[in-house]
Amino acid sequence: MPTQSARAFYGTLVHTPEPTHLEVHHNTLIIVSPTGTIQSLQPSTTANTISSILASHNYTPETCPLTTLDRNEFLLPGFIDTHNHAPQWSQRGTGRGIDLLTWLEKITFPHEARCADTTHATRLFKNCVAGGLKQGITTACYYSSLHIEATTILAQTCLEQGQRALIGRCAMDRNAPSWYVDADPATAIAATETSIAQIQALDPSGELVRPVITPRFAISCSYTTLQRLGDLAASHRELPIQTHFNESRGEIAFTKELFPQYDTEAEMYESFGLLGPRTILAHAIYPTEWEIARLQARRCGIAHCPTPNTTMDEFMVAPIREYLRRGMKVGLGTDCGGGFSGSMLEVMRWAFMVSVAGKGGVRGEDVAGSGGVGSEVKAGEEISLVEGLWMATAGGAKVAGLGDKVGCFAEGMEFDAMVVRTARWEDEEEGVDGVMALVEEGDDMEAVVERFVMTGDDRNIRRVFVKGREVKSLN
Repeated sequence: MPTQSARAFYGTLVHTPEPTHLEVHHNTLIIVSPTGTIQSLQPSTTANTISSILASHNYTPETCPLTTLDRNEFLLPGFIDTHNHAPQWSQRGTGRGIDLLTWLEKITFPHEARCADTTHATRLFKNCVAGGLKQGITTACYYSSLHIEATTILAQTCLEQGQRALIGRCAMDRNAPSWYVDADPATAIAATETSIAQIQALDPSGELVRPVITPRFAISCSYTTLQRLGDLAASHRELPIQTHFNESRGEIAFTKELFPQYDTEAEMYESFGLLGPRTILAHAIYPTEWEIARLQARRCGIAHCPTPNTTMDEFMVAPIREYLRRGMKVGLGTDCGGGFSGSMLEVMRWAFMVSVAGKGGVRGEDVAGSGGVGSEVKAGEEISLVEGLWMATAGGAKVAGLGDKVGCFAEGMEFDAMVVRTARWEDEEEGVDGVMALVEEGDDMEAVVERFVMTGDDRNIRRVFVKGREVKSLN
């Protein structure tokens, strides 16, 4: 990363260190060290003491520039996208209303196969990463294509643009077109090992970019490939694991045909050593009671992706309330391009709306032999604004294995954040162009944050920082 100076911010900050608690700190001074770590966080600081506080940390206004937020602005932790397919960025919005397996065959695999062309991959990934940063996504868990070169290009792009990322080359040696599949298990594993080595060579300390062991899903991986990926996970205990889990009725039924010796997907993945605290499971819509208990016991992370879950050929409601009730790690994912939007604000809105539908009895029902939820796991109450924001920030950080680094504001944490600017009725000309509902006199910060989440867009996200480095500015 390029060298940078220390910086300081003074104003209001908002975060959700717990899923049930929105913390608001007014008149707060944050000092960010040259390495991007929060060196000091002092709420209720008076403006006339800032100089002396900076001096106590051996800073001057020249060595630690101060940004004073106005009353229309606040700091928010960066969003964390726990499930994103970078090669599918250009296909967003296509293929609505068809089943998952047909969507993969007709739309997704052809798009991903184009990443064999490194010129195409470079252009596509630059647009994808820039699009995420524009939306305030400071960390993304990416599935790349099966191409080693393209996966390395994605890692290089994240480093160049400053986005924190977990990046995995898809291992897939069956049930895909002949022109887009690993030739055999040996090829799949060798390519995965090469990809891991190349990403680690780009960022040896894992400061921003880390490789992820990525079996696309059980349908596309043979028994031998899953077994050897499990061996790889055992020998690389520092690496996360990500895969799709209980994503659709068709996927669950097909997986059962391919692995009849297992009663559930959780049992299958656990048998291969792929289920544990480093595991990120995308979707998790139809788990049985037994599976939820195993995911909880194994401390797995859940990437909830409400937009694709409701725009395929069925409206599917994952039991997020149950996951939260059990204290499990839950984050949000855009799932581009199964998800039609790259905006985490949009995902939070859909997460709320889907939970309301679930509360009203709309959910994916069990089908015979699917191992689904059925009537055993209730959708429960709708999620709150605070829970949605927690999943998009601190919850997502826990899912990505970064809970000790990012997701909220605290001394010693790394400064991944955004400056949000709103507009008020009494001085809307000083706000921003956009459609966010105007803030009214007397609104408390929870109301302001709710207006931002429910009606704001990327125009309200004025500045974005990753590890103290500014990666977006609209000022």
